[in-house]
Amino acid sequence: MTIPSNSAPPRRRSPWRLAAIGGLVAGVVAGFTAVTATGASAAETLLSQGKPATASSTQAAGAYLASEAVDGNLGTRWSSAASDPQWLQVDLGSTQSITRVELNWETAAAKAFQIQVSNTGNTNDWQSIYSTTTSTGGNQSLTVSGSGRYVRMYGTQRTTGYGYSLWEFKVYGGTTTTDPPPTGGGGSLGANVIVFDPSMSSASIQSQADAIFAQQERDQMGTRRYVLAFKPGTYNGLNIQVGFYTSVIGLGQNPQDVRINGDVTVDAGWMAGNATQNFWRSIENVSLYPVNGDDRWAVSQAAPFRRVDVHGGVNLAPNGYGWASGGYIADSRISGTEGQYSQQQWFTRNSQIGSNSNAVWNQMFVGVQGAPAASYPTPPYTVIGSTPVIREKPYLYQTGGNYAVFVPNLQTNANGPTWVNGNTPGTSLPLTSFYVAKPGDSAATINAALAQGLNLIFQPGVYHVNQTINVTRANTVVMGLGYATIIPDNGVTPMQVADVDGVKVAGILFDAGTTNSANLLVIGPSTSGTSHASNPTTVQDVFFRIGGSIAGKATNSLLVNSNNVIIDHIWAWRADHGNGGTFGWNVNTADSGLIVNGNNVTAYGLFVEHYQKTEVLWNGNGGRTYFLQNEQPYDPPSNAAWRSDGTGYPAYKVADSVSTHEAWGMGSYAFFQNNPAVHSANGFQAPVNGGVKLHNIFTISLASGTIDHVVNNIGAAATADQVVPRTVTTFP
Repeated sequence: MTIPSNSAPPRRRSPWRLAAIGGLVAGVVAGFTAVTATGASAAETLLSQGKPATASSTQAAGAYLASEAVDGNLGTRWSSAASDPQWLQVDLGSTQSITRVELNWETAAAKAFQIQVSNTGNTNDWQSIYSTTTSTGGNQSLTVSGSGRYVRMYGTQRTTGYGYSLWEFKVYGGTTTTDPPPTGGGGSLGANVIVFDPSMSSASIQSQADAIFAQQERDQMGTRRYVLAFKPGTYNGLNIQVGFYTSVIGLGQNPQDVRINGDVTVDAGWMAGNATQNFWRSIENVSLYPVNGDDRWAVSQAAPFRRVDVHGGVNLAPNGYGWASGGYIADSRISGTEGQYSQQQWFTRNSQIGSNSNAVWNQMFVGVQGAPAASYPTPPYTVIGSTPVIREKPYLYQTGGNYAVFVPNLQTNANGPTWVNGNTPGTSLPLTSFYVAKPGDSAATINAALAQGLNLIFQPGVYHVNQTINVTRANTVVMGLGYATIIPDNGVTPMQVADVDGVKVAGILFDAGTTNSANLLVIGPSTSGTSHASNPTTVQDVFFRIGGSIAGKATNSLLVNSNNVIIDHIWAWRADHGNGGTFGWNVNTADSGLIVNGNNVTAYGLFVEHYQKTEVLWNGNGGRTYFLQNEQPYDPPSNAAWRSDGTGYPAYKVADSVSTHEAWGMGSYAFFQNNPAVHSANGFQAPVNGGVKLHNIFTISLASGTIDHVVNNIGAAATADQVVPRTVTTFP
């Protein structure tokens, strides 16, 4: 059905506190328990006193020297020039294990700074082992974990108008145990990759799948992660229900190699038919022959449907046509109808469909054979004939009885699936070329594997990292299985990619730690300037969570500095619900979900929600966005608390300095549940210069709060009394 335009929906998502689920299902494989890397401790040694020290500047020539911060004398200090950034570093003389750093600040302190380590002291060789943006100075004792010859304080924001000033900067170390360095690639994919074989009975497969679903159906903020993997062959009579943190994959070269005569189903019985919280689950690389003609995939965010060959239709709504809120299909074939029904927004890319039915507010098709005619806003179909540049996501499969990862080739001006007329063009990488990380592995071990030239696979599980995972080699594949989740400790940035060609980051959930991180994933350093047009880096099915599970904090989630990056399906979510004490205006703080500084960056399927300032900020030229689903933050206490000028922040802003940019099919919702009097001035903001163009954009109020205009004070107000989209088809 099509939701009538004058029909006010219920709340998009009600705050929901996860109930404890007692008992585990007997007979299923051993459950996953998160393990944090540990280190043995010994007596600490002060490593820095009297060692050579240097600094970015001093307050005055010949005074306030760097050496005066490591001399053990509280009457002397280092002080910098009054500008940002500034740094102070000490040379320990050899590589040491670092366990603690003490900072004794003068009044002129750092509000935002990092503790960084390096083995060489070279500009591009620093790794962060601690980060904060909320320091108030004073005496600080920071427990850290890392190693390096050089240790520095790198300040980016001051507490006063003066420079940075330290009475003492002390670095301590002790004997620590370290994980053994990796000796090569390959190995087990882990106990939570459950592999099925066609020789197994249908009853046995169904029983194992049912047991996992019983655990995962409601476990929205849990720590267990699963992959249900089907070897090539035919499987009969199955209905695989897919719960949280569960991925269903085929292990064939192409989807047709794994035939399931049955269904792979997502429904919303656990929420009485409301599918707006069916997150974090996926299906990939199988062919389905649904029992009753249509498969059901009633999901919302972070639930990709990739490389699926459906011999029938797909119903994207829950049983009874209850609410659902956005999703993603790519590189798939649906011989029947793609049924949108009650899906508020949906994005389909490079696929083939028999037909499409229904629309609510924003349905978009890019490079889709069989797509409906473009007709926005009535019905709200945005249709782009071909995809300008894309590389499909890498995937796990078996060849010759061994595991490998297939990396599809880059395509330009493409439409339809890659595998319909033969094998997907691309390159096969043996599992032996990958380090298979397991929960409990330290960032140091993972970095050592990357330094050996290995690619990286994360087993299903939760990983704590106390230093940045650095991806520095061109064409490296970094791939998570079963929603592998990375949590930064001590405010580090958990992963950074160098400004190199062709890195592939896929299938990872970054969950912000309780100490604020500046970013959760960084692509390229701030000085990036190289063109990567012939071999871009890709970020695919990568998800970010701030709060909900733990009281996480991160200033920004994804930072793209490199040029030509392809972003293909992200969900960046500042939680509006979850475990008690993990969400709230001053609890899970986060400014932005995506900042793009690189040029010629292309984004397909952006889902960015509830951040406290501009949610998507685009600073680079030549950018293109195909589809955005956004909800503005639910919880501003007031307009004054949200933004000092009382106007709120836009969902998507193209910076005033940008001369060329184009975007299609973007929507922003208001649901200001904490104070319905809150309003946002604009859903979108962009410079008016002829080179920046927005197409088919809208705002809507979900019966609480107001968005005054669609873009740049253009477009009618989206108000609580009329739950209907306010549209602008062309800007300017």
